[in-house]
Parts: sequence; C-alpha cells; structure tokens
Amino acid sequence: MPDSDATAELNRLRKSIDNIDAALVHLLAERFKCTQEVGSLKATHGLPPSDPSREARQITRLRELAADSELDPEFAEKWFTFVVSEVIHHHERIARGQ
Repeated sequence: MPDSDATAELNRLRKSIDNIDAALVHLLAERFKCTQEVGSLKATHGLPPSDPSREARQITRLRELAADSELDPEFAEKWFTFVVSEVIHHHERIARGQ
C-alpha cells in the first residue's frame, strides 16, 4: 500500500482530473448547442451538412494548437474528426426533419 503522502498526492491529482473532465463535458455540451444551431441554419438554407474545407482548416489549426500545448497533434486530429462526424450526423438528422 502506498504511503500517505503518495496517497494524498494521488487523490489531489485525481480530483484535478475529475474537475477537468467535468469542464470538458460542459464545453462539449456548449459546442454541440452551437453546432445544433449551425445545423438548423444549414437545413433552412439548403446547405450541405458538412464543410470539408472548413474541417481541413480546423484540423490544421488544432494540430498547431496541440503541438504548441505539448499535446500529440495526431490525438487532437482524431478527437476533432470524431466530434465532427457526430456533428455531421446531427446536421443530417436536422436536414431530414428528425
């Protein structure tokens, strides 16, 4: 069993991780609220659910931000691609009136 100092430090770090996870969930919720509005706007004006040129620009931007933040740019791109695929799915549903 770890000593009490190590246990206290582990608990402190885990609490910080829990707080960060909560913040990430709230930020994602806000992001999806905005993308739902984008989906509605696109559907109203007959625009396609995806915008590949914007997505490419965002990937480039996020990869640079990740590198500057000492986060693996590959991971940042995978995360963004996952989120965008879900957003596009939502936009397609909105366009179908669901």
